[in-house]
Amino acid sequence: MSFSSLPLSYCTNVHPGRSVAEVEDGLDRYTLAVARAFGRPLSAGLWLARPVVNELLASEAALTRFAHGLARRGLSCHTLNAFPYGDFHGARVKEQVYLPDWSQPQRLEYTLQCAKVLATLLPAGGEGSISTLPLGFKQFDHPANFRDTAITQLIDCAQELERYRDTGRTIRLSIEPEPFCLLETTAEAIEFFAQLRQRAADVGALDAVQEHLGLCYDVCHQAVEFEDVAESIRLIDSAGIRINKVHISCALQLDRPSENREGREALRRYVEPRYLHQTLAKSSDGEIARAVDLTDAVIDHPSADFLKAPQWRVHFHVPVDAERLGPLQTTRADLKKALATVRELRYAPHLEVETYTWEVLPGAASSDLVQGLTRELAATDGLVKSL
Repeated sequence: MSFSSLPLSYCTNVHPGRSVAEVEDGLDRYTLAVARAFGRPLSAGLWLARPVVNELLASEAALTRFAHGLARRGLSCHTLNAFPYGDFHGARVKEQVYLPDWSQPQRLEYTLQCAKVLATLLPAGGEGSISTLPLGFKQFDHPANFRDTAITQLIDCAQELERYRDTGRTIRLSIEPEPFCLLETTAEAIEFFAQLRQRAADVGALDAVQEHLGLCYDVCHQAVEFEDVAESIRLIDSAGIRINKVHISCALQLDRPSENREGREALRRYVEPRYLHQTLAKSSDGEIARAVDLTDAVIDHPSADFLKAPQWRVHFHVPVDAERLGPLQTTRADLKKALATVRELRYAPHLEVETYTWEVLPGAASSDLVQGLTRELAATDGLVKSL
């Protein structure tokens, strides 16, 4: 099947959005400028933090004004990023981005608030997607009933999303596997969905879960896991799990770390205090060593498993048009392979560029965000059209 006829989007979590006014300022300063430079239709992939959706839902007039504002700007919206719940541009986000998790009622409430907003922004007959965290963070302590509670809340979410079918709109939740999270590998995601479906069948909610719960496939994340992304996507599809959204993203890659001093020094420039940069290394015999974050210690004093590995990959979203960054490589080859495989699906997921790290990239102070995002979109558009 061909790709969706909907315009490409980029996720607005790349610029601050702590209030409706700040979100709209980002649209005016960046999104409209990118749309002009891109020269093709552009959809807004909105990140709306909990305080923003609270503000939008404080009155019907507030949400109506926001929807009219998008239309006036010539922007459509088909997908929301509801992974970051709070301030995604604070001094230190790191593991706090995984809170609240899917065992906590605040996560369900926030997700349903986002659905209410998206239902207003979607055109009649439109299909929308909302990405969310993969249950929680493995490094946190979780109660024994964590998974049962998360499954119950996800079933509740699916049943609530089913109600929007009466409006002629379809909204699907998209769980996004990520390194060091409770769902990080393709195998873990498939196993979880089997459990989720069994529970849904037991309570008479299987149809709602099948229709409204799926995955957000972040190509960077699965590349960091050293998965074969083409095989991963086909396994997900064979398991009957819908990929509702694809995050167009690339990771950092360091080849020959034991002898590549220049590369390791270049990697040091990506050590930064805001976001978590899970770092994995795959040995020649297939064993994978893991570090929860990229630090100076990982670079200067790597474990024996890291040092003997022929390649490291780092969860640092880097510009998707780049094949390499100085002596470092990127996983753009995996992005090409993933998109070619997505094209084989019988449906068309939403495509969203998600390089949220522009503010913390080396040399960010001298970079032009509009130019960078435009290059990413143009490169993605060219790649999609070439497949």
